[in-house]
Parts: sequence; C-alpha cells; structure tokens
Amino acid sequence: MRIAYRIDRPVSLDLRFEVEGFTVLLGQSGGGKTTLLRAIAGLLPARGEPFDGLAPQHRAVGYLPQGYALFPHLKAWENVAFALPSAADRRGQAMALLERVRLAAVADHYPSALSGGQQQRVALARALARKPELLLLDEPTSALDAATRDEVMAELIAEVHAFGLPALAVSHDPHLAQLADRVAVLSGGRIVQQGPAESVLARPGSVEVARLLGHRNLFRGTVVHHEGHIGATTVRWEGGDVLLRLPHRPELSPGQALQWMIAPAAVRLAAPEAGPWRSANPVHGIVATRLNLGSHSRIALRVGAELLWLDVAGDALRQHGPLAAGDALAVDLRGTDLVCWPEGGAAVARRRFPH
Repeated sequence: MRIAYRIDRPVSLDLRFEVEGFTVLLGQSGGGKTTLLRAIAGLLPARGEPFDGLAPQHRAVGYLPQGYALFPHLKAWENVAFALPSAADRRGQAMALLERVRLAAVADHYPSALSGGQQQRVALARALARKPELLLLDEPTSALDAATRDEVMAELIAEVHAFGLPALAVSHDPHLAQLADRVAVLSGGRIVQQGPAESVLARPGSVEVARLLGHRNLFRGTVVHHEGHIGATTVRWEGGDVLLRLPHRPELSPGQALQWMIAPAAVRLAAPEAGPWRSANPVHGIVATRLNLGSHSRIALRVGAELLWLDVAGDALRQHGPLAAGDALAVDLRGTDLVCWPEGGAAVARRRFPH
C-alpha cells in the first residue's frame, strides 16, 4: 500500500513511502510520526492517499494509539465490542475476535488485570473489529518492558501476518526496525530512506540514517591514497589512528574527510593462534567493557581514542578464552563490511574486495 500525505500543521510533512507487511516508520520524537497516523485516520486536516476526503468513520483503518487507550471500566470483550455496530451480536463477535488473538480466556478481565502484551492484543482485536484495510500502531513498544518486548512484538507481528493485513508502526525505537519487514526513515519532514529492513539496516544511506537506526560504530576518517594496482583505497581512521583498506573508491580524493561505520556483528575476532593472520585491516585494542547478553557478548574495544563495539557469539568467544577489561584483543575489519560517506554526502556503494 502506498502512503502519500502532505500535512501543514502541527508539523510540516511531505511523505511518500510503501507499506508492505509489518512496516516501521522510524524517526525522532517530535518529528511528526503520530501526526501522520492521525492524518491517515482522518483525525486532523491533511490531503493524501489512501482515504483522501473520507470522514474518519468511513476510513478502513484500525488504530492502536500509544498506551492502547483501553477503557479501564470495561472488560476485555466490552472494549472490543465498543468498536462494533450497535445492531451486531456484539458479545459473540467480540469473543470471536478475542479467540483470534488467543485471549478468549480473559474476556471478562478488566485491563488492569492484563499484562502489557495482553492489553496490546485486546487493542488489536478492537482494531480488527473495524474490518480495516490498514493497521496503524503508535509506538507499540512504549508500554512494554525490555524483558518481554521482543516476545510480545514477535507475537503481534505474527498475528498481523496471519491476518494478511498491512501494518504501519511508527516509533523512535531502532530495535523495532530489526523486527520489521520494511523500514522507512523520517527526518526533516520527509522520507530519507526506505526499503526492506535487512538492506536499510545493513546499508544506511547517510550518517543521519545510521544514527536513527541506532548504529554505534560511527567514526571519522580521511582518505590517504589509492592503490589501484590492488584495487584498494586507504583511509586513516582518525580517532583510532589506524590505516584501513577499503575497496577502491576512485570518486574519493586524497585528503577528503569522510565518515564510516561497521556493524558490531561484522567486526571479526582475529585467529586465536599466535602469529600474524591474513587480514586487510588488522586492528589491535584493549577490552574496555564486556556485556553478557546471553547468546553473545558485546565488547567495547578501546582503539586509540575511540570505542569499537563488537558482538561475539558464545562459541567464538570460548575459542579465545575469557576476556575481561584490560585484556588485549586483535580484530579484523573487512573492507567489504565498511560503509563510508563523504562529509555531507550519501553512502558510497560497496564493492567486492579480495582479501
């Protein structure tokens, strides 16, 4: 489904993007995300597609506002029934919808007796009662605690997929983008990048997008020289005081300033055996912090004046032995895993580079 809306107040927006499956519109707080949802639902003046010119009650949208807005004095089934026509078998239809979201057992419970995930599914059942063509979700992770967030959202997204209903979730939480089918990034009142979540997360088009996506390894560099005979461009990592080889970037000039990033999961541990290893970009540092995240560890490696973050799976870490603050560690930054942007420019396309 194509979204194309122009809004003047309270925030100036001119947005065009595609919604496929579970789509996340990511942007900073106050950037106009909720304004867009309210415009699509017909709750504030705007022109655009879909639903242009229709009154709110005639728009085929299901709206899950932030905090879910369940009526505290109504039972779960009564909250769902509130969205049904008065002439309908409201309890029967509400129970059928609660059954679809696997909450029939708590139909007679009040919202205060439900968990955050259960409240969210009651709100989803109420939204489905409108027989929508598009589901709108405003900051769907805001009322969830970190321990259950992924589980609850995975369940919600699975249900959305099962219903075959396109959903647009707006959020400032970059973690939600990792669960999406598609991501659009909002900045300055316009869409600055959109596409399948995997490609947007891996290849942000600018430093601005990378920051909104929550990338941590963002650094500055300077082009040193080109080595055309081996198909490489050498860049000095300023804060780390390290020379890095990238695939040949003939469009960059020696002395040109740039910014670059590498995903923590793309930083590779050097081979544990003694001696040198084959790498285009060996980097040596001192472990500053190690966070145990269950299936993997997140390590902050002090390299010069910078912190380089890397994610290491448990099996790989065991091969290297225990790592603690103060330990020396060698890693490899493959040139093909580096994304760089000339100062003030868009991301430079990645090319294959022999190691």
